Amino acid sequence: MIRRFFFFTLTIAVLLTACTDNDSFSASSGQRLTFTQDTVSFDTLFSTVPSVTRTLWVHNKTSDGIRIQTARLERGGQSGYRVNVDGTYLDPVGSDFEVRKGDSLLIFVEVTTAETHQEGPQLIEDNLLLTLESGDVQRINLRTYSWDARKISDLVVRRDTTISSDVPLLIYGGGIRVEEGATLTLSNTEFYFHEAAGMQVNGTLHAENCLFRGDRLDRLFPYLPYDRVPGQWEGLEFSPTSSDNYIANSEIRNSYNAILCDSTTLTLYHTKIHNCGGYGIYAHNSELTLSYCQLTNTLDDCLSVEGSQVSIEHCTLAQFYPFSANRGMALRFVTSEDMSTHLLCAATLVTGYADDVILYQEYADSAIYCDYHFQDCILRTDSTLLSERLERVAWESPKDSIQGKRHFRVIDEENFYYDFTIDSLSPAFQRQIGCYPIGEAVEQSRKTRAGFYGIQHR
Repeated sequence: MIRRFFFFTLTIAVLLTACTDNDSFSASSGQRLTFTQDTVSFDTLFSTVPSVTRTLWVHNKTSDGIRIQTARLERGGQSGYRVNVDGTYLDPVGSDFEVRKGDSLLIFVEVTTAETHQEGPQLIEDNLLLTLESGDVQRINLRTYSWDARKISDLVVRRDTTISSDVPLLIYGGGIRVEEGATLTLSNTEFYFHEAAGMQVNGTLHAENCLFRGDRLDRLFPYLPYDRVPGQWEGLEFSPTSSDNYIANSEIRNSYNAILCDSTTLTLYHTKIHNCGGYGIYAHNSELTLSYCQLTNTLDDCLSVEGSQVSIEHCTLAQFYPFSANRGMALRFVTSEDMSTHLLCAATLVTGYADDVILYQEYADSAIYCDYHFQDCILRTDSTLLSERLERVAWESPKDSIQGKRHFRVIDEENFYYDFTIDSLSPAFQRQIGCYPIGEAVEQSRKTRAGFYGIQHR
């Protein structure tokens, strides 16, 4: 009985001691909290557009509990940052937070910046100040870059209109629609399309030195910016009532379908189309001219031509889409139900992961047929599948020391980063093939081919 009473008393004492030790808090100077990071950084944000939420863990690795008397933003909530500490929003101050020894609490940070009225991204900083019971103050830096932009939603262009903007344009709603008979001229402007927004061209589009991309400037994962994720917006669509369209010195990226053409005319010069969740270009019963263009990394075909007349010179068509093994072709050209296809391709590199990245279909005994001519190209396909309509064509082979992705300066498959500049070791560089012109010899070659094919440059 005495032994049982002693054991019971000892157990109670241990439990009380443990509870007392666990509940003890220190106000001694030098007792510090630790953070998973000393700085919470956001990617560049458009002003007035809310950010994603960042998280930060606060750990107590000392032998006693620590009380946070107050948590506040140094700029008093004027910077646009919003902070939630352990479930409590700072408004603008929070108080009486406890972090027991060996325990942690979670801090959430968001930001919506005001317009800076300055050109280019501007640094917006604040500090989250945690004042401990000891009087010590611990500081967490909050930082982002804010970029003023102009918002446009459901823009309908009914008459000839020119847009040229020093600030980026955020496109919301259904995007931009150009009505039949109207010409929209775009120059020196960056367009950032929100999800489900795009451009519908029923009239005419002339674009020079423009960027078309999604509006997410942050990251899906720490290693993956949204800009490298396909399918961020709807792309450009040209309807049968559209004509005389021209895009030059521009870039279209991370869309769903970058360009859809139906019974229209379109010229692209020195334009890059990259990282699409659908087609790079799909042309149906259209007239298409591509000069010095890059079409790369699309879930469907980089270039798909159906019942169209197409001229291609000094282009790079490279199919290294990383997000699906069921990717399309680099180049597909077939007839439509009621129209033949005519394809003229010069000084162009067509390559990709697959052994064969070109698909064509022709009907030799039909009035509807597929006519093609390749000159001075490097092609990754079965050479026996194409006929004699070839001049000075080189075929990629797995036996080649440089083929496929080895043609290019950077193919970083781990981080989904690609630079399709032709590497100086590539035979495409030596033969002046691809979308990056090399000196006067290429310019002379361009003029010669332009005369041969009747390609008109603007």
